[in-house]
Amino acid sequence: MSRVQSIERAFAVLGALTDGPIGVTELAERVELPKSTAARMLASLAREGAVEQLPGETRYQLGPRIESLATGLVTARSVVAIARPHLAELAASIGEAAGLSVPDGDTVHYIDQVDSDHPVGVRDWTGARLALHAVSSGLAVLAHRSPARIDAYLAKPLEPFTERTMTDPDQVRARLRRIQLDGYAWTNSEYADGIASVAAAIADPSGEIVAAVHVHGPAYRFPPAGREAALGLQVVSTATRITRRLRQTEA
Repeated sequence: MSRVQSIERAFAVLGALTDGPIGVTELAERVELPKSTAARMLASLAREGAVEQLPGETRYQLGPRIESLATGLVTARSVVAIARPHLAELAASIGEAAGLSVPDGDTVHYIDQVDSDHPVGVRDWTGARLALHAVSSGLAVLAHRSPARIDAYLAKPLEPFTERTMTDPDQVRARLRRIQLDGYAWTNSEYADGIASVAAAIADPSGEIVAAVHVHGPAYRFPPAGREAALGLQVVSTATRITRRLRQTEA
């Protein structure tokens, strides 16, 4: 079976399960596959968490991974819609690009950016997935995770992206404690040379960190001397307004 054919059949199986739990025989009939092939597809999808067998039954239903992916998509779209006017206001006020990212495992996924009117700016990072320890938004997210999750992240080798990337676990822990106190995270040339960034985390109504807002610009002009704390608090204020709006929307 070719990879393309396998993908097509996997989606057919998932589509058949959207109406509710069914058994292997009925599934095979719906998707027009031999029963043995349908059973193998279900077993493969179950290993990935995309489907699961009902306890004590022979029927299958969509699994937790599908729910997680769908929830993540809805959350991301909701946060982008709510955050965009705040990003535009932040970019206009500070004069640098403002962006939005969401946690994605050991990375943050950049999902939106509003550029400034400055003729010299930074590239649009929308679509990029960057390591938590190397960017301000990632550090803002990591700082709000449980001690056990922080330990698990720092137990892995931390990739150095530039000579300024902080890769010592003890130093990163100390940095995270400072971020927890300040409410914002600064980085300078730690993922890409010549780019400085500040970020703050955004929480959903349950208090879970679902996104981060950041401002970044060329390090030769950003941040202006002596303005690190003031700009950090401005980003925190924006993140707080987005958090409040999320709570109002989901209330």
